[in-house]
Amino acid sequence: MYDLKLSPEVADAMAKNAPVVALESTIITHGMPYPQNLETARQVEDDIRAESAIPATIAVIGGVLHVGLTAEQLDALAQARNVAKLSRADLPVCMATGGTGATTVAATMIAAHLAGIEVFATGGIGGVHRGAESSMDISADLQELAQTPVTVICAGAKAILDIPRTLEVLETLGVPVIAYGQPVLPAFWSRDSGLPAPLQLDQPVQIARAHRMRGAMSVPGGQLIANPVPEVDEIPRDEIEPIILEALAEADAQGITAKAVTPFLLDRIFTLTRGRSLDTNIALVRNNARLGAKIAQELAALGPSASK
Repeated sequence: MYDLKLSPEVADAMAKNAPVVALESTIITHGMPYPQNLETARQVEDDIRAESAIPATIAVIGGVLHVGLTAEQLDALAQARNVAKLSRADLPVCMATGGTGATTVAATMIAAHLAGIEVFATGGIGGVHRGAESSMDISADLQELAQTPVTVICAGAKAILDIPRTLEVLETLGVPVIAYGQPVLPAFWSRDSGLPAPLQLDQPVQIARAHRMRGAMSVPGGQLIANPVPEVDEIPRDEIEPIILEALAEADAQGITAKAVTPFLLDRIFTLTRGRSLDTNIALVRNNARLGAKIAQELAALGPSASK
């Protein structure tokens, strides 16, 4: 058996069928330094509460899968060192060995589903890395979306990835990719990836109904909601793409590969944009949290799913 513990706030919300939004924890442990990471985590949680929903930040602490963190746990996690980064492959091992780890998109989806939470808001999903034709570097997030019934709100795949190939893999896996409020797919820091969106929905209630329809039809997997960063906060594609290419060239020249690639690229892009990339990242995470809360509200209004 595994040990899953809901925070008092989340447990109360779940008992009342109140709206709950899952949040990952790698943005806290691996995304930015203390105390900015703690300030951002609290800000995102407050954004969800302001939309009359309950946030459930997820992490493994001492082998226990926590769904919803207390203020003290959030503070401790923000200052912790050598925290494992958990995806589907790592999550059970960390729990079995009594470890502490922060959840990525895939692991957060698993935990949310185990807890009965239907909505998860994040920044950007992983996907097919540039050069994957030789490296075979493809995120587990894509397969998770194909099999775990959670609606994931993001600002698109991370722009450092091969977005066209990521979209192709999602199509092959049968994952609905739905742009919110626009006909083009956003690309994390940018509102327009240059690619048309496979699907478009403009209202949270439509997204909630689509989620429930998948469940009613026993169609496996979740849905990916691509929510564009607010226009005032975006870095346009023609501005960020040369910076990404410069960072990729530096990574290649230095022989950086595998799990070290993404942290290196994000750090270099932060430097090359003079911090603007992080400001945009925070803005888009908050924007996604607010939309996630609205979708969770609509799901609560529809009543419990048949699987609950």
